[in-house]
Amino acid sequence: MAGLSMGGLQTFQVMFDHLDLFSYIGGFSGAAGGLGNQKLETKTAFNGALADPAAFAKRVHLLWVGAGTEEPTNMRAGLLRLHQALTDGGIKHVFYESPGTSHEWQTWRRDLKDFAPRLFQNNTK
Repeated sequence: MAGLSMGGLQTFQVMFDHLDLFSYIGGFSGAAGGLGNQKLETKTAFNGALADPAAFAKRVHLLWVGAGTEEPTNMRAGLLRLHQALTDGGIKHVFYESPGTSHEWQTWRRDLKDFAPRLFQNNTK
């Protein structure tokens, strides 16, 4: 499941409560919207879904976050904080940046171009 803008945020809200049903997660310019100025605490966020990075990696084959390099300041800052929190928490993920684009179709087209082929890669662990 993936979504763009508000749909990216909604994807994260739905997916992390249903990891038994979905294992590919994509947020295109919006996955961090609910964080505001807060840092994601990987040990407690999403009802503890990220608390154990190894267990999470077994359940989720792809956690993907994308953004344009020219996104609105607060949105970009939130996405960068999300990326850093996932990195610091040891959560395997992909962070893609669309160069020179903002909160727009070109960003999301590039996001999809990077995200979609990853759905068909051999992700055996």
